[in-house]
Amino acid sequence: MGYPFAVEFSAFVSEVKQIPVKSVCKVKENPGQSKHLETAKTSVLDTELDFVNLRDERYAEDSRIPTQVTFGTPLQDALRRDITINSLFYNVHSRSVEDHCGKGLDDLRNGFIRTPLPPRQTFLDDPLRVVRCIRFASRFGFKLVSELEESARDPEMQAAITQKITRERVGEEIDKMMIGRDPYRSIQLIDSLSLSSTVFHIPPAISSTLSHPPTSSASAVAAAAILQTFLRPDIALFPHPPLHPLLLSVAPSSRSITARLYLACALTPYRGSTYVDHRGREHLAVEAAIREGLKIGTKHHYLDGIPLLYTAAELLKQPKMDDERFKTPSERVAIGLLLRNTAVHNPLIDSHWTVSLLFALVQDLVPLYDVVNDTFDVERAKDTIQTYNAFVSRIEELGLDKAVDAKPILDGHEVVTILEAAKPGQWTGKILNRVVEWQLEHPQGTKDDCAEWLQAEKAAGRLVLEDAHPASRVKRGKNGDKPEGTKKSKR
Repeated sequence: MGYPFAVEFSAFVSEVKQIPVKSVCKVKENPGQSKHLETAKTSVLDTELDFVNLRDERYAEDSRIPTQVTFGTPLQDALRRDITINSLFYNVHSRSVEDHCGKGLDDLRNGFIRTPLPPRQTFLDDPLRVVRCIRFASRFGFKLVSELEESARDPEMQAAITQKITRERVGEEIDKMMIGRDPYRSIQLIDSLSLSSTVFHIPPAISSTLSHPPTSSASAVAAAAILQTFLRPDIALFPHPPLHPLLLSVAPSSRSITARLYLACALTPYRGSTYVDHRGREHLAVEAAIREGLKIGTKHHYLDGIPLLYTAAELLKQPKMDDERFKTPSERVAIGLLLRNTAVHNPLIDSHWTVSLLFALVQDLVPLYDVVNDTFDVERAKDTIQTYNAFVSRIEELGLDKAVDAKPILDGHEVVTILEAAKPGQWTGKILNRVVEWQLEHPQGTKDDCAEWLQAEKAAGRLVLEDAHPASRVKRGKNGDKPEGTKKSKR
């Protein structure tokens, strides 16, 4: 087995079956990374294949990495696996499936997630298996057996997840759940097994400084249930008025955006909570949950996109058309600038204003969903949904859905020329922002019209055409530090 078999397999597939196959890659032993035996990898028909020897493993109490790995029998190899449906073997000689655990085939037929050994033993060997059980249950729509659920709720087991597993591994599993078949079911299971604070773990150094502790994890289930009802009308959990088509024009067609929305829903308990970093900067708690708790990074724009979704939800919440915020300086300008806010709409990170509005609607509806009793206040929800529908309809009427990505009608060089300024600077960007406001107020305006308006503004003294004098600014180093000899304020 292992590498020699992989080489023979590759040659057979390529030469006899005439099927393209990638070259075999040997993965050498690396006990520190849980690779005690040599393995091999290749890919056939876009399917990655691992070639490994049957093995038996022994674990230390404080680590999920095996301390001893030896060649084993099929039964030993099957028993060391996470769940029974993953412990089935296909015998290439008899062309039959071998179930050495005795329950794998039945569990596959009946839809059960069960560990080969007693769950406590399986989980303490490798606590990541708790999270993997959730992923497979949501992926296949299977049910966790009662003894597995009981073991997963054990505080000792949950402490082991925090202490023995790197956050990157947890993040990988959560990412697979969010892009998987049923992310709502994953979030529901995490809540029902009391694993929310364990899975979305924020280190004590940060969690101890949160502006307020996370709310009940039931809010995550409520948010995910509402999102699924909107995105998957075929399995809607409750009736509701139809959403404006634009609200669902982007999110359902993008796997990446959908995954981001579901993970954002899973972090609903952290909504409104902030912390201050060592530099005195304030951040949303959801950012720490992603960066430190899951260490997923910017995959699917989780880290840079989800905090913006929460910022947008606050900017967009309950967008009633009689709200004073939409009247100054004018309705078109106020709504247009709101939609162009980078927290609401930012193509650079695949963030769209319709998605931000959809998430804001979900968050506004969360208090109306009673997870414990599985009831939803449909009548109150109708009013909220109609508020959002009316707002989107007004955006369409004003033509702002097409103006949100419009570039300034004048560029920086044209602004400098029109205003007869000495050179561009930071002030140019501020003038371009004014140009955008003018465009929103004058959708039929031309470049010449805008140039004439700029000149009039200059003549009236309403434009600042230069940056602050250099002497009034302190030059800083690459890391933002003041130069030597400059006194620093005491903290």
